[in-house]
Amino acid sequence: MVADAQGGSRFSWPTRVYWEDTDAGGVVYHAQYLAFMERARTEWLRAHGYGQELLRREHDLVFAVREMRIDFRRPARLDDALEVSVALRQCRRASLVIVQSIDRDGERLVDAEVRVASLGAADFRPRGMPSALYEPLNRLVDDGADE
Repeated sequence: MVADAQGGSRFSWPTRVYWEDTDAGGVVYHAQYLAFMERARTEWLRAHGYGQELLRREHDLVFAVREMRIDFRRPARLDDALEVSVALRQCRRASLVIVQSIDRDGERLVDAEVRVASLGAADFRPRGMPSALYEPLNRLVDDGADE
C-alpha cells in the first residue's frame, strides 16, 4: 500500500503484461484490464485481512461486480510493467464503490469506478455486511479518491 499525493492510502498492485493478455498486435485486449483490476481488488481485501475465502467461510459473504464505468485512455503492450491501484470511495451496508486506475511508468492508461454488491455466499442474494466487516471497511473510505 502506498500513500497518494493527498496523503490518503491507496493500494497498488504490480502486474506485467504477458502474451496471453494481448491481441495479435501485442496490445492488451480490453477485457484483460478487468482481470487486472479484479486481482488488485482481491489483493486489497487480503491486505486488509479479508481474503475472499475467509469472507465466504466466516461471514457467508461474497462480493460481485454490479456496475462499472471504465475509461480506456491509452493502450498497454506486451511486457509492460503496470501498477493497478485501488481506493475505496464509498462503503454502504450492502455495497462498495471502488476507484481504480492502471498506470505504466506514471502514465495513466485506464480509470475505472466499480460498484460491488455484498451477496450471501449460499444464495447470491443481496445482503448487508455484518458490522464486524462493515465498520472496518468504512474506516478505509478515501474521500480524496480520484474522480
